[in-house]
Amino acid sequence: MTRFKVKNDVLVPGFFNMMDRFLNEEFAMPKTNQPSVNIHETPGGYALKVIAPGLKKSEFKISTDKNLLTISYEHSEENKTEDEKLIRNEYQFSSFKRTFTLGEQLNREGITAKYEDGVLNIFIPKAEEAKAETKSIEIE
Repeated sequence: MTRFKVKNDVLVPGFFNMMDRFLNEEFAMPKTNQPSVNIHETPGGYALKVIAPGLKKSEFKISTDKNLLTISYEHSEENKTEDEKLIRNEYQFSSFKRTFTLGEQLNREGITAKYEDGVLNIFIPKAEEAKAETKSIEIE
């Protein structure tokens, strides 16, 4: 985590200390290239929501290999501006890769995905055997 410190507060006493607290304590977030993922079970399968605002749908890649589901994103763009002095840079989402293990009770061929409003929604349906309803059996 990068810290921004100003040692000279002679001109405006307290101002730089306030800015130091503001930039370092209140906005101190761990830098990570991993988006947050929520997983919900539904009667028909599992819904994954990958929080990835501002990314391009065309740069996502979703694939399965044996019992693994891999979600990746790769963005390569160089924006170099010599005129600006960067004080803090927290936009580090140029690429990521997340892998999830798929159980045998899931239908890999039925996986669907949609990117909307900054959220990548992936639905993994359950196999027909896994969807079988509970049945009560009477004892004679």
